Amino acid sequence: MAGRLRERLSRSDTLTDRPDFALVGVLRIPELQTSPARAIYRRVGIALAALALAVLIVYIDRAGYRDVQDNELSLLDCIYYATVSLSTTGYGDITPFTPSARLVNVLLITPLRIFFLIVLVGTTLSALTQSSRQAFKIQRWRQHVRNHTVVIGYGTKGRTAIDAMLGDDVPPSEIVVVDTDHAVLDSAASKGLVTVHGSATKSDVLRLAGAQNASAIIVAANRDDTAVLVTLTAREIAPKAKIVAAIRESENTHLLRQSGADSVVVSSETAGRLLGIATKTPSVVEMMEDLLTPEAGFAIAERPVERDEIGGSPRHLADIVLGVVREGRLIRVGSPEVDSIEENDRLLYIRRVAN
Repeated sequence: MAGRLRERLSRSDTLTDRPDFALVGVLRIPELQTSPARAIYRRVGIALAALALAVLIVYIDRAGYRDVQDNELSLLDCIYYATVSLSTTGYGDITPFTPSARLVNVLLITPLRIFFLIVLVGTTLSALTQSSRQAFKIQRWRQHVRNHTVVIGYGTKGRTAIDAMLGDDVPPSEIVVVDTDHAVLDSAASKGLVTVHGSATKSDVLRLAGAQNASAIIVAANRDDTAVLVTLTAREIAPKAKIVAAIRESENTHLLRQSGADSVVVSSETAGRLLGIATKTPSVVEMMEDLLTPEAGFAIAERPVERDEIGGSPRHLADIVLGVVREGRLIRVGSPEVDSIEENDRLLYIRRVAN
């Protein structure tokens, strides 16, 4: 009995089983940034629109209204009645009854009241409704998120990977960042990225990030053992997603492969090779940086084969082709297998990036 109760409690605490409003602060959907002045102008516009609607309603039914002098309401009277009603002024023992006094009340006093209400109440209402807006955004996002990229870790590696994707024109809305540090998640959210707070070693955190519907998962953890566990968890949740993982030591590459990683990048050894090359041929390192920077210069890209290229040699194309991707396997140019390009091949080539 105790075991079943403990299991039930552990299941009820999973993130994916929580209602959307309970996920506010864990899952954050970026909001459009607007200036305070623009927000105030918008609120004033809404208030004026409501006032105009109230005036129209009163004016249409003006035969049913009388003032203290038992006169039928004029348009000015309708405006006055609407303004004192919407501004919650009410009726006191001192009321303007001359047209000039009422005009002053409409043009000066009431706008000041509305401005006061906006400044005093608007901020409070905004704070109260922020959680509701975020809960609604979370609900809508969870229903529609598909074919996105989940990035585990927003350190140097994760941040650089995201910058590369953004440089390749990937929309920020299609990238989800998972990390345990609130500070780095704030930085990611400022770029318009969806963020999830939690450890990616837990399956419910990955499910909350939509890993089961993701097209790619980038594992950029700070520790190799964490990267292995995250990769294993991600592969179980997303058997069809492309998983790319970064590790520090090459001896752990086979563990990442066995855990389900499609590609493994050894960060420390790659950096070490570039450092060694830079001592003799620094221009090679400069060219490598150019190829890895998508914003300008040259970049490595992949494209499908065009119809008039089928049957030809990749070495005779106008593009500088580095390899051919055939049935998911990369074959380098120069291999006898790719002397002739086939219809379903994809070309890995160097493309020129406009500055």
